[in-house]
Amino acid sequence: MIWNIIDRRTRPYRWRLVNAIVEAIEHDNSCLDADQAPASDPSITVDYDELEAVSVQDAVTWANQQPCAVTLYLYDLGSGFADSVHFPEQATRFPDES
Repeated sequence: MIWNIIDRRTRPYRWRLVNAIVEAIEHDNSCLDADQAPASDPSITVDYDELEAVSVQDAVTWANQQPCAVTLYLYDLGSGFADSVHFPEQATRFPDES
């Protein structure tokens, strides 16, 4: 289920085809000024999953069907996956790492 949405699209009015990533909400606990979420049961935790070329509506539906609380990240089609944007941006969660 979605507890948070981070919209990283540079073209925010494009809704027909986007890329979507979900991560367990507790991954956000290390972000500056983040609400603190409880850890989910390890047997149902979604560390990372992705969908490519889906509508925003389908991304939201898919994220809401996850077995644990997640953050849904939205990216423009063609960006956001592990080899491009998402992990480098997520890797600097602590202020002294930026």
